[in-house]
Amino acid sequence: MGTFHTGCKVENHVDRSKFVRFQKVLVDTGSEYTWIPEAKLEQIGVKREKKDLRFVLANGEIVTRSVGFAILSVGKNFTIDEVVFAEPGDLLLLGARTLEGLNLTVDSARKKLVAAGPLPAA
Repeated sequence: MGTFHTGCKVENHVDRSKFVRFQKVLVDTGSEYTWIPEAKLEQIGVKREKKDLRFVLANGEIVTRSVGFAILSVGKNFTIDEVVFAEPGDLLLLGARTLEGLNLTVDSARKKLVAAGPLPAA
């Protein structure tokens, strides 16, 4: 598939006037969760809701991180999702759960996100 980046806005789900924008977030369908630098999440007041969750990185390393809730937007699409408080050295990632919530899918030939189409009801 290859890798590519996209822009993303992350908002506090309680106070949407608090947000940060990222120009380059790695689109990673191999990651369930979206990873955002903890300093940026703290800056906009996102709270740690789940602590000490274990994640396995692509290199097989097991790490422990906290998770909170945020609104994520790519273009006109937005969703609320759980986001990982990424520590220094962690990647900035847009994960599969967020992509599904955004109703976007990867166009690997053009290396961009596109509308996924109608949502399945049953």
